This record gives sequence, C-alpha cells and structure tokens, in this order.
Amino acid sequence: MQTKPFRIGTRGSPLALAQATETRDRLAAAHGVTTDAFEIVVISTKGDRVTDRPLAEIGGKGLFTEEIEARLSDGRIDAAVHSSKDMPTVLPQGLYLSAFLPREDVRDAFIGRDAGRIADLHEGATVGTSSLRRQALVRRMRPDLNVVSIRGNVQTRMRKLEEGVVDGTLLAMAGLRRLGLEDNATDVMSVDAFLPALGQGAICIESRLGDERTDGMLAAINDDATHSALICERAFLAALDGSCRTPIAGLATIAGDSLSLSGMILSPDGRKSFEVSRSGAVAEAETIGTEAGVSIRADAGPDFFDSWH
Repeated sequence: MQTKPFRIGTRGSPLALAQATETRDRLAAAHGVTTDAFEIVVISTKGDRVTDRPLAEIGGKGLFTEEIEARLSDGRIDAAVHSSKDMPTVLPQGLYLSAFLPREDVRDAFIGRDAGRIADLHEGATVGTSSLRRQALVRRMRPDLNVVSIRGNVQTRMRKLEEGVVDGTLLAMAGLRRLGLEDNATDVMSVDAFLPALGQGAICIESRLGDERTDGMLAAINDDATHSALICERAFLAALDGSCRTPIAGLATIAGDSLSLSGMILSPDGRKSFEVSRSGAVAEAETIGTEAGVSIRADAGPDFFDSWH
C-alpha cells in the first residue's frame, strides 16, 4: 500500500497552482483516491524571481523549469506540472514529457482598457506583452502601435493595464479560463489572424524515464489527441531550433486520424514572415512537425534566425 504522498512539483504563480491542482484532481478521480494522496510542492524558479528583464536576456525558457527539474531528477518530487509552451525542446537527461491533459482554448485574448480590439486602439497606443510572438503579430497588424515588454504573472499584467501603464495586453485564453478571469477578455483573437504559441493551452507533466509507478499513475490522465498535437508542435520547434529571440507560432489540430499543422516564423518587427502548412496521419505527428520546420527554415534562408541576435 502506498503511504507516502505522490509529490507534484510546480511554480508558485496562481496559474501554475491552478494547473497543478487540476492535475492532482484528475489523478485522484482516475485512481479513486482522495486528494490527500497527493502533495503539491511549490518551487521558486529564476524566471519567477527575475521579472525586470526579457526572458531572452536572462537565459530563455529553461528559467521556468530548471529548479523544478533538478528536484525531479534527484527524486524530491515525483512529477512536475508545466505549461507546455514554457518547455524547451531539449529536456535534461533522464526526464521526459509523459502526459498531457486535455487542451484548453488555444487562442490569445486581448484585454483593452478603453478600446476592446487591437484594431480600435488609437494611433500610438501602448500594448504590453513579454511574448516576442505576440509583439511581432501586433506590429504586423498595427505598425503604428507602441509595443513594449511587460513581464509577470497574469495578475501583474492585469494590474499594469488598470494602472494605465499600457492601453492593452495579450494573455492566453486558457490561462484566463483556468483562473476564472475569462470575462476580462475584450476580444478573443482568431487563430487565423493570430496564430498561437506552440503548446499554448496544454498542460504537460514531466517525469523520470523508467519510473514505472509514476508512468502508471499518469497514463490514466493522458489525453491522446493533445499528446499527438504536442509531439507535432514540439518537433516543428525543434527542427527550427528556435531560440527565445525568434517569434515562432504554430498549431496542430486533430480530426479523427488526421492531423493538420499550421506554422509561422516572423521577424521581431512583424514585417517579414514565412508560413507553412502540413497534414497527414496522427501516427506521423513527429514527422509532420519536423518536415514543416525544415521546410519553413529553408524558405526563410540561413540568415533569418541570425539577423537580429
């Protein structure tokens, strides 16, 4: 009989805690046990502590995972819950993404103070977002806007909007929904006009390779369609070798046994962009993602990724 609680590692932001709680509740329901069988372990990460500089300047995506993965590797936690879009394509040796929860809304939400849509903002209005993808897509839509970088969790960014630091901001609709804040969205961007981040809306769970007990626990809550879509999207990202300095967008969708991927890379100013679409069988998810990445990289040419580094 298992007496020690199953330890779930997470960042401490309200959204990260909501995601860890959803994971815990799904595990408890799937295995017919109470939530007391699980312990949520909050771990501070450098990405949470250093909020005054853009991610690209201080080390990129791994800043939200490094401390958590160290505890996972040495056995202090049994699994880690992450936002899929925060995960680097290369994970520490001995760790892997073992499960994905059913994907939430993949779209971006615009939250405007006076104007409800990006199109309605006055000339020179300030839009704040830390995402290079969102910055580039906004600049492509409205080159006249003042786009600035603001870091921090959902609540921090909403507060900067209320204080008038910015006229509008963009957040993942999935995060707003998980926090019960979806009514704050003044416009929900269509994926056609505003392609989401790779992995957006999907919670992933990371664990140790060869940990059969944990694999057995997590298999019960893994969503196959989300898992396949994320394999494709992460293969696309890996083929691009995209850094935190390159705006990259993409989304894989599944209908029955078929998978379709739309991908895009942009220059930070939004003036240059390359797009790719690929489709095929779900079973070929990784190949589809890789081929799309190789194709768009060839279209962009060797200098595209180096010209603003």
